[in-house]
Amino acid sequence: MESLRLKTNYCCVPALQQFYTGGPFVVSSDNSFIACACGESIKIVDSVTAAIRSTLDADSESVTALALSPDDRILFSSSHSRQIRVWDLSTFKCVRSWKGHDGPVMCMTCHPSGGLLATGGADRKVLVWDVDGGYCTHYFKGHGGVVSCVMFHPDPEKQLLFSGSDDGGDNATVRVWDVSKTKKKNCIATLDNHCSAVTSLAISEDGWTLLSSGRDKVVTLWDLHDYSNKKTVITNEAVEAVCVIGSSSPFASSLHSYKQDAKKRSGSKAFYFITVGERGIVRIWNSKGAGCIFEQKTSDVTASIDDDESRRGFTSAVMLPSDQGLLCVTADQQFLFYSLECTEELLQLNLTKRLVGYNEEIVDMKFLGDDEKFLALATNLEQIRIYDTASMSCSYVLSGHTEIVLCLDTCVSTSGRTFIVTGSKDNSVRLWESESANCIGVGIGHMGAVGAVAFSKRKRDFFVSGSSDHTLKVWSMDGLSDNTTVPINLKAKAVVAAHDKDINSVAVAPNDSLVCSGSQDRTACVWRLPDLVSVVVFKGHKRGIWSVEFSPVDQCVVTASGDKTIRIWAISDGSCLKTFEGHTSSVLRALFVTRGTQIVSCGADGLVKLWTVKTNECVATYDHHEDKVWALAVGKKTEMLATGGGDAVVNLWFDSTAADKEEAFRKEEEGVLKGQELDNAVSDADYTKAIQIAFELRRPHRLFELFSELCSRKREAEEHLDRALKGLGDEELRTLFNYVREWNTKPKLCYVSQFVLFRVFSVFPPTHIVEIKGIGEVLEGLIPYSQRHFGRIDRLVRSTFLLDFILSGMSVIEPEAQPTESKTKLLLQSDIHIPDTENDIEERDDTPEITASKKRKSKRSRHGSHKKVKNVAFNRVESIPLQA
Repeated sequence: MESLRLKTNYCCVPALQQFYTGGPFVVSSDNSFIACACGESIKIVDSVTAAIRSTLDADSESVTALALSPDDRILFSSSHSRQIRVWDLSTFKCVRSWKGHDGPVMCMTCHPSGGLLATGGADRKVLVWDVDGGYCTHYFKGHGGVVSCVMFHPDPEKQLLFSGSDDGGDNATVRVWDVSKTKKKNCIATLDNHCSAVTSLAISEDGWTLLSSGRDKVVTLWDLHDYSNKKTVITNEAVEAVCVIGSSSPFASSLHSYKQDAKKRSGSKAFYFITVGERGIVRIWNSKGAGCIFEQKTSDVTASIDDDESRRGFTSAVMLPSDQGLLCVTADQQFLFYSLECTEELLQLNLTKRLVGYNEEIVDMKFLGDDEKFLALATNLEQIRIYDTASMSCSYVLSGHTEIVLCLDTCVSTSGRTFIVTGSKDNSVRLWESESANCIGVGIGHMGAVGAVAFSKRKRDFFVSGSSDHTLKVWSMDGLSDNTTVPINLKAKAVVAAHDKDINSVAVAPNDSLVCSGSQDRTACVWRLPDLVSVVVFKGHKRGIWSVEFSPVDQCVVTASGDKTIRIWAISDGSCLKTFEGHTSSVLRALFVTRGTQIVSCGADGLVKLWTVKTNECVATYDHHEDKVWALAVGKKTEMLATGGGDAVVNLWFDSTAADKEEAFRKEEEGVLKGQELDNAVSDADYTKAIQIAFELRRPHRLFELFSELCSRKREAEEHLDRALKGLGDEELRTLFNYVREWNTKPKLCYVSQFVLFRVFSVFPPTHIVEIKGIGEVLEGLIPYSQRHFGRIDRLVRSTFLLDFILSGMSVIEPEAQPTESKTKLLLQSDIHIPDTENDIEERDDTPEITASKKRKSKRSRHGSHKKVKNVAFNRVESIPLQA
């Protein structure tokens, strides 16, 4: 049998991040990325994978308007702070900003030439700005309310600007402005046909028809020759966006092949346009007959209800460039990509891709199917979203619950069908088939929100649910047919009042003989199936239990509690076998991995921990979430992990134990080879190469030895050291300063550190050193110790001169006839008193007498010394010449 390898590390891959919280967005001209407003920041998102390329932090206010230059190099943004910012997308930096409006900027657009920017604000003004200079070129007044949309004419030769507003009451206007410098009268025309806010503007392909849509449920077509109302199209829904279909787009080719439309387009200048609105459906219209030629039968989005009781399905739509179809944005922050096909003389709108910008709080998740290529998510919504783990795009949505879904579980039946069971706040459980994305069964009977569900592990013909009504129910899956189109009523086989408080978690044993429930009453109970007879009660937790799970190999249960602990219980007698402590807040999930020998847990502290059961040791701790981690899923085959929580982020975790071992072995092998190469360089006296290798290996002690050896060779030291220092980058230079700082703290090593410092400042200019990131703190640590070393050396030098003076006075040192100038200067710096020149003559007169007396005293002292000193072989003291 293969030995069991314990996991030591997981590699985290951020799979799903929030990038859009509603509001403005803009698509690049090649549809390669989307710039989205995400709260107070702007996210640059890849339109294929939904991966965040960059995050632009504007200010502390919500973003209100976005626009892109025609070449996609410049991004314009504004927020409630009224600051208009210009971003260079090559460096993702703000290159210019200014203020101009008295209120928030609600909309903006860039001229086709890229030189002008038009902004409309809540202050009822429309301003045109020079992009390069940042100054206002046109100042338009006339609207009676908030300017909701602005648009330049797509033809650069026609210097026209269109703006729509909500003037209040039953009045909304569209104004046409002349932005050329030749016209004196700026407002050319006022188009008055709407009685509610104008939401969108569009221009026909020939450039002579303006379309305006509003929440008054009409689309108006305006003739730009005389600015008259050509036609009013009644849509019977509040229209949020209108888009003109270009003649070269795939939508147009599908419409031309539509047999009913072939007769209508005989030589006329008719065009097609799309409307989306509160109903959440896409409709295509013909401008000639003002008739709807296509209407989406079923909506791909659930219309939400605003605070003012207005329905909101789609909030915006854009015809994608490069013939890539239609992009619609929903009120619940989803990006839906559509393509139009004509099959069997019928038009069909296909949803090709769904990107979810914001998932809110993720409360539960499970892997789907045997291959585990999909991930089912329960968020603070009535739907369940199914994601493809490869691209993390939302494959489909399961809709049916009327309240928030709180829990889910998945399984593959013995017949190969993939099922999903969900529990909701609407007090019901629903059974779904993954392949058809249909609800095939509904279980009604709970009197409270269903907070926990679990499938059978072996037979997979039943599931268990726990509710806030304190009851536990076993539901039968008998009676399900392969061709079920209408949901059947599921029947409960057994019911028991299991706890005194809400049931948070349920789990079924691997052999389907037992079920365990965990509750807020701080207990976990084990029940025998199918009659739900009580077997044992686990008591010991000080707070409510959030998670329970059976061991796949042992007769035990793991529980996670709000008391910050994880416990393993014996089913036989209900005793606590082990307790794991380490989380700093409530533990919300705990699951077995590695055949029951390890545990993965997550908690309200945002941490994910890996534990070894045998040693009670926390092997690894990961901090990749910014909020509570509510959901934890483990793949049955690959044991890949998925976590999600209050930060709306889904992280995928892959076992990297084997990869880490291989990497460590490779690094060790490289270290051995590099070490041998280092020894060879030292033996060859190639100190430049040796220093570079020591830096690569991060061996500060070896580096110090090399510098010490160079210091002893003064002639070669500077050349070798300078060559080595010139090859260092900024990061390596900062590392060298860190090493020098450590050496400089010890008096025995300070000589080498000061020598290296001197050479560094000789090779690199101080201006270059100061610009290195984080170097200031390192230099601050060098200064005090360097001052201390220089002060000690100065004191030592002074002490040597005092010793010279004492020995000279004792006639032990024979002074030189002519002292050097440098010696005189150093003596002047000492504290020894030197007589003035005024008394020099008197001292010279007394010199012979003093000298004679000294000679007599020295003779007596020498004779006396011969008498007093005993047992000394040689005690004659001779004069020591004083070296310069």
